[in-house]
Amino acid sequence: MDTRVRYLIDARASRFTVQAFAGGFAAVMAHNPKFAIRDFTGEAQFVPGTLEDASLRVTVKASSLDLLDEVGAKDRREIQRVAFEEVLNTDRFPEIVFGSSQITSNQLGENMYRVTVSGNLTLHGVTRGHAFAANVTVGGDTLRGNGEFTLKQTDYNMKLVSVAGGMVKVKDELKLSFDVVALKQG
Repeated sequence: MDTRVRYLIDARASRFTVQAFAGGFAAVMAHNPKFAIRDFTGEAQFVPGTLEDASLRVTVKASSLDLLDEVGAKDRREIQRVAFEEVLNTDRFPEIVFGSSQITSNQLGENMYRVTVSGNLTLHGVTRGHAFAANVTVGGDTLRGNGEFTLKQTDYNMKLVSVAGGMVKVKDELKLSFDVVALKQG
């Protein structure tokens, strides 16, 4: 008998962002675009009171990234076009999927844990092992996880873009930050 409880991510109550960083000769004049990930779903399961036998699965619609920066309409369209067409290739790779293979936890206090989540991330048609740390708080009917991690675009065969004749290049490393709320099911 499965004694695990199931929680579904509430994307509207959650925050999930990805930020790129400018490099190159003229990087000081460029900005570091930050995107909100708007359309994602996920499920966490675990044995209550222990986080034993825990699992996590998250699916992101790649085309749901929304530029948060204050830029003009023309620049916004161009940044999003490059992100969707040249970097993420959302027509060919519409989803980004993470599935855990192991979750370890240390209890920090009552219903508070520091977890390490290991699993497989499929991004841009490439699946690689990936791990990240998070702080998790379990409430009566809610689960909240927050943290941040980095990814290298080249690990997933993604194109590193440059503008201004190569004077500004996007660095390989992306920073993802999350504050995710999930609601207990059943």
